[in-house]
Amino acid sequence: MTIAPKLPLLALTSLALTLVGCGLTETAATGAAGAASEAEAAKQAQQTEQRVQQQVDAANQQAAKLRQDADDANR
Repeated sequence: MTIAPKLPLLALTSLALTLVGCGLTETAATGAAGAASEAEAAKQAQQTEQRVQQQVDAANQQAAKLRQDADDANR
């Protein structure tokens, strides 16, 4: 048996595996980029949460000071 009759099948198989490999590489790259985007979004969300918490704390301190000043003025 010669190799010549098997060359088209070998070429087709090689081409198919190459295309599958490209698809897997693209899928992996897309997944990695998506994970990086999600990590960045989580980091930004955490920073926003911290900033809002600081603003709430500052507002609570200011309200407490105003109450204390009002109490002191009534005495």
